[in-house]
Amino acid sequence: MMDEWTISGGEVLTEEGFAVRSLNLAEGIIQRESGEATRAMDASGAWVLPGIIDVHGDAFERIIEPRPGVRFPAGVAFAEAGAQLLANGITTAYHGLTVSWEPGLRSIECARELVSAHREYAPGLATDTRLNIRWETFAVDHVDEVLAWLQNGAGDILSINDHTTANRALEIGAPKLERMAARMGISSRQVKGLIDDVWARRNEVPPAIRRICEGALQHDVPVFAHDEETVEDRIEARGKGVSVSEFPLTEAAAAAARSAGEHVVMGAPNVVRGGSHNGAMCATGAVRSGHCSILASDYYYPAQRHAAFRLVDEGVLPLEEAWKIVSSNPAEAVGLTDRGRISPGLRADLLVIDQRTRDIRAVFVAGRKVFERG
Repeated sequence: MMDEWTISGGEVLTEEGFAVRSLNLAEGIIQRESGEATRAMDASGAWVLPGIIDVHGDAFERIIEPRPGVRFPAGVAFAEAGAQLLANGITTAYHGLTVSWEPGLRSIECARELVSAHREYAPGLATDTRLNIRWETFAVDHVDEVLAWLQNGAGDILSINDHTTANRALEIGAPKLERMAARMGISSRQVKGLIDDVWARRNEVPPAIRRICEGALQHDVPVFAHDEETVEDRIEARGKGVSVSEFPLTEAAAAAARSAGEHVVMGAPNVVRGGSHNGAMCATGAVRSGHCSILASDYYYPAQRHAAFRLVDEGVLPLEEAWKIVSSNPAEAVGLTDRGRISPGLRADLLVIDQRTRDIRAVFVAGRKVFERG
C-alpha cells in the first residue's frame, strides 16, 4: 500500500511562485484531493520545495575508494551514498561513473563491476539512483561496451570527457600526476608512459566520439560535453547531438550554449566556496550573467542546497529562481518530465526545509517520507 500524506501550513513553491497551501500525496504523485487514509505533516515555518536533482555526482568515487587503493564493497558504497543523498535533499541522483583507459578506480573493470552493482542495488534505494557514464574520449576500445550498457538501460547520461589532451603536459612531480598515479596504483613515470601510449592513438578518437554520440542518441540517452573551451567547441558538439555543456572552461563557451537555449552545468561547490578550487570559471558570476542554468553536487553532496541559498543571500536570484537551478532545470536537461516541479500529477519528490535554520525537516520520494529530522 502506498503512503498517503497531506502536507499543510508550509510555503509551497508552485509553478506560479510561493503560496501557503496544502499538498496531497498518494500513489507516488501529487494529488488534487486527499485520500481517506491520509497522514498529516505540519510544515508551518517551512518551505516545501521540489526534490533536488543531481546530474553529476563524483562524491560516489570517494565513497567507493576513500583512500587510494582502499576499496569498499559496492553494496556498502551504494547504501552509504544513498543515505548521504537523502540527508542532503537529493531525490534523483546520477552517480558519475568514469570509463577510461586508466587502470584502478577508473578502469573498465571497475566500471563493469559498478554497472552490475547498480543494477542489483539501485532498486532498493530510496533516492532514484542513476548513472552518468563519463566516457573518456581516448578510451576508444570501450565504445561498444558503453553502447551496450546504454542500450540495456545501464546508463542514463553519456558525458564526453577529454582529460588526456591536457594531462599530456604534466611533468613528473606535478601534483595532479601524483594524484593520478595514486588513483591508478602505479608510479607517476608509468602514468606518463600510459598517456604517451594512448596519445599515439589520437587519430582514432574523432570517429569514436561520433559513433558513441550517434549510438547514445539512438537509445534516447542525453549527451553532455565536458570542459568545452571555445564557441567552436560548442558548435562542433552540437552538431553531434550533444545538448548540454558541462563545466565549460570559458564564459564564451557557456554563453554560446545558453544563447542557443542549451543548459550549462557547473559545480555547486564553486558557489558555496566563493570560487573554483582549480581556477575555473566562477559559477556565481555565471549564474548572475545567465550563463549557468544548472548546479550539480560535483564532489560534495551538501553543496546544491547550500548553493541555492547562497545565491539568494548574495542577491543573485530570489529563492523561486535559485531553486530551479537544482530542480526543474536539471530535470529538463535530462528529459525527466515527471519531476522537478510541484504540480498535481507529478511525482511527489519533495523537501520540507525549515525557514529559520534552512535544515531539512523531511524528504519525500515518490510520495513516501524517507527522511525526517526531528
